[in-house]
Amino acid sequence: MSLISNNKEHNNAKLFFSLPKVHPAVIAVWAAVVAAGYLIPTFPILGTGANFTVANALNPLSGIFFGPAGGALCSVIGGFIGFIIAPVKPMLGPVTCIIAMITAFTAGCIAWSRFSGKFVFAGGIIVYITGTILWFTQEIGRSVIQIPLFFYGLGFIVMTAGFIFSGKLFAAKNKFLLLLAVWICSFGGLVGGASIGNFFSLVLFKQPKELWLVILYLAPIERAIFAAAAMLAGVPLITGLRKIGIYAGPQHED
Repeated sequence: MSLISNNKEHNNAKLFFSLPKVHPAVIAVWAAVVAAGYLIPTFPILGTGANFTVANALNPLSGIFFGPAGGALCSVIGGFIGFIIAPVKPMLGPVTCIIAMITAFTAGCIAWSRFSGKFVFAGGIIVYITGTILWFTQEIGRSVIQIPLFFYGLGFIVMTAGFIFSGKLFAAKNKFLLLLAVWICSFGGLVGGASIGNFFSLVLFKQPKELWLVILYLAPIERAIFAAAAMLAGVPLITGLRKIGIYAGPQHED
């Protein structure tokens, strides 16, 4: 029994820290797609003068497709290249790469939790706890506790639902359930990334309390929209890649 348990723990750790059956060339191609996403702006980021880009919808897909570690690698590479080639630099500069990496990592934790056990489950929780602690290290952050309570709390609830249900949703034959799975993982990942990004934004831009109270209501809507975009792009890609034999997404483990 002990030997079986040790082997299971070893396999869980191996899945968590490796690229799950994905050729490095596929990782490189997706990183290039993410980088290209930084060239296409979408809508403004309140209080900064910068814009969200299409990459915001692609980063959670990195984790969903290739797992927490592989997805994080895709997005940090794509984010770095995107930062270099984008004509208008991201508002947080190179820090954007870190946020992209965390977004992909968290989305991957949710999507792959069924197959990687407590290692991945803990990873997503740690992201949210870290983002909340960082928020409260700032004076303005401590004056706007609604951000972690409402915004991060909503993401945490969705992430928890993903930990419980995403495995079955990804394994289902019903396309609607697959759409729901991708949205849940994407939203949870985007809020996880935002929890770290908000800290850097607060440190660099010193936005006033009044602005954060407005962001409190807009931020969940923005992330829900990007999660919907990830859902609409991700499900056809998962389906199409499966048909041509390219491994992407946890449903292949069934």
